Amino acid sequence: MMALSDKQHGTHMNKLKQIALAATLATCAGIAPAQQNETQVQDGIQVRPMPRYRVLASEDQMEQQARQQYAAMMDEAQKQGALAPPDHPQVVRLRTIARRIIPYSTRWNPAASKWNWQVNLIGSDQVNAFCMPGGRIGFFSGILTKLKLTDDEAAAIMGHEIAHALREHGREQMVKSAGTSLGMRLGGALVAGWLGIDPRMTDSVAQYGTQLLSLKYSRDDEREADLIGLDLAARAGYDPRAGIALWQKMASLSKGAPASWLSTHPGGTDRIRQMNDHMNVLLPLYARSKGTSASKLPPYRTTALR
Repeated sequence: MMALSDKQHGTHMNKLKQIALAATLATCAGIAPAQQNETQVQDGIQVRPMPRYRVLASEDQMEQQARQQYAAMMDEAQKQGALAPPDHPQVVRLRTIARRIIPYSTRWNPAASKWNWQVNLIGSDQVNAFCMPGGRIGFFSGILTKLKLTDDEAAAIMGHEIAHALREHGREQMVKSAGTSLGMRLGGALVAGWLGIDPRMTDSVAQYGTQLLSLKYSRDDEREADLIGLDLAARAGYDPRAGIALWQKMASLSKGAPASWLSTHPGGTDRIRQMNDHMNVLLPLYARSKGTSASKLPPYRTTALR
């Protein structure tokens, strides 16, 4: 065994103290200390740690609420004759896309391997789509027909919405919007400082809103979902350049009344710029799925709105 110098010993002890503190805090919060994940190959979009303060919103309650709301929405759509049957061509299409994307989801959230993934289509003119916690995906037919989506563009939308669920953006927004009394939950200002949250926040996280779909994600959440969504799609064999074409279509469509999906996804030009800036890491993923190189990929072709 190699002996440690005084300086190394001090550093080692500090790390042990940090680990012990984290484990203690996790125990106080009723959370099992996270196990070390295997080292991931950092190709494509870089996998970053999720905000620690999201744990202040109960994962179980989020899951229960999502399960109930999704079931209620599908039941209502069924009663109105708006829920597309499993053999509907567009349902088959969407579920095929999902089956290709889902295997890559655990890269961004290992818990996704245990999710009860569902994909449904609701007949509505709304230009909208969503993915609730636990992998409950819904598309409104309007987003497929009005935007005349290619499979690659549908995959970009699905990947974006799945990314919100994988990165637990809804859970994060619950904490940010409702707040919590960290002193009561985790032992006061020390923990608040560790999590990087103001300890004066009020304890109201348990008072969840009744509509998960009403949550508004931050600009950072949207940017992250854009890139992760395209990463997922590219690994699954869908052209990430479709994301750029998609936003150009939505910008054109929104010149009249803003689309529902667009109204909750701010910005266009800067997001297209961000996608372009990351094509150097996204296109190789797509090319690899096709057994070729990025330099040999043909130009992306979309479908015209008219």
